[in-house]
Amino acid sequence: MARRTLSAAVALAAASIVMAPTGAEASPPGTRDVTAVLFEWNFASVARECTSTLGPAGYGYVQVSPPAEHIQGSQWWTSYQPVSYRIAGRLGDRAAFRNMVNTCHAAGVKVVADTVINHMSAGNGTGTGGSSYTKYDYPGLYSSYDFDNCTAQITDYRDRGNVQNCELVGLADLDTGEEYVRKAIAGYMNDLLSLGVDGFRIDAAKHMPAADLANIKSRLSNPSAYWKQEVIFGAGEAVQPTEYTGNGDVQEFRYAYDLKRVFTNENLAYLKNYGEGWGYMNSSVSGVFVDNHDTERNGSTLSYKDNATYTLANVFMLAWPYGAPDINSGYEFTDHDAGPPNGGQVGACWQSGWKCQHAWPEIKSMVGFRNATRGQAVTNWWDNGGDAIAFGRGSKGFVAINHESGPLTRTYQTSLPAGTYCNVQNNTPVTVNGSGQLTATLGGNTALAVYAGKSGC
Repeated sequence: MARRTLSAAVALAAASIVMAPTGAEASPPGTRDVTAVLFEWNFASVARECTSTLGPAGYGYVQVSPPAEHIQGSQWWTSYQPVSYRIAGRLGDRAAFRNMVNTCHAAGVKVVADTVINHMSAGNGTGTGGSSYTKYDYPGLYSSYDFDNCTAQITDYRDRGNVQNCELVGLADLDTGEEYVRKAIAGYMNDLLSLGVDGFRIDAAKHMPAADLANIKSRLSNPSAYWKQEVIFGAGEAVQPTEYTGNGDVQEFRYAYDLKRVFTNENLAYLKNYGEGWGYMNSSVSGVFVDNHDTERNGSTLSYKDNATYTLANVFMLAWPYGAPDINSGYEFTDHDAGPPNGGQVGACWQSGWKCQHAWPEIKSMVGFRNATRGQAVTNWWDNGGDAIAFGRGSKGFVAINHESGPLTRTYQTSLPAGTYCNVQNNTPVTVNGSGQLTATLGGNTALAVYAGKSGC
């Protein structure tokens, strides 16, 4: 099997997310719903970043790459081919993982683990923790009886059985309808919960029946733990994202796809009713993102390579009250399959290829904006019919985005109390008069964002 085919398939698998069942908290619980996805960062680097950046910036969650032992290899997608449920991957051992969780908690940041439970590996060998394995035989964990009978690759997304019983890019597909398998998976997840994990991203959820996932979730020591499920929407497909909302949050891929189209080929003015008005799932069960590790590589969404357009899309997502946002934070790549620099060790942001989008000043500053405006409706929408928009979040905040090529000067009507605020996009003061108006000049491809409680720059 070609490497590129494998990585593309694993990417598809990574796109299926599952969340908490009815009765569990909607979206990431708490007042801070933004997750920094530190893709392929090792656990020691994640711990340091929670203390230095994520906690102070107001991120509610950090998502870490799969912690299970996996196949050997430098490619990123080796992390998505587990061979055991031991914490023994390239990103760190059990002690490093435990320390990371404790350190992040001390910084006020909860931890979500990317969890690969649909499948095991595609080949034979020795894992990153020393475990020997062959496809369909993982000593002490699974044997051939624990996998689905279909050993052919998935070929028809209009056929539910093909999607959920056959093999995603040749990966050994677990029979999640089987009692032993359900118990083993729940055991792995309970082990992560015992180490303090607060939630899970369920990779390739689309390839497991929603009822199987509900059963596994019911076996957890904390059945209300946060779940977000990767279920990629496909028109006319047999398996749809809405089937999984009873389990928890589901990633809304259409949000990211459409953002790319609007920001590159259409008008930002169209975003006035973005969300349910576009036919998406309910905001309370939707996980949203501008890009993730799969989509930045396959070109279906914006990515760091889109520069200011990418930045502005993230600013919009964090300012707009729909879904629970993920900020993708990875590394530069020219090779689709390339694994993380330095084996996942991040010496410093913006060095050795690490992009650290979560720490870009224009993006990081909007996490505070989102936290301060939580629960406030959109007010005072304005657009120029093209690529300049502005809107408020009740009396708590106001944002303006100029995606035109040239500068824009105008007076905006807001619902903010009179006073001096800080434009957190460039740390300059902004005055709101007694009528709630502010006047500003925005350069091309820049934004303005002010919010209550942030007066001094």
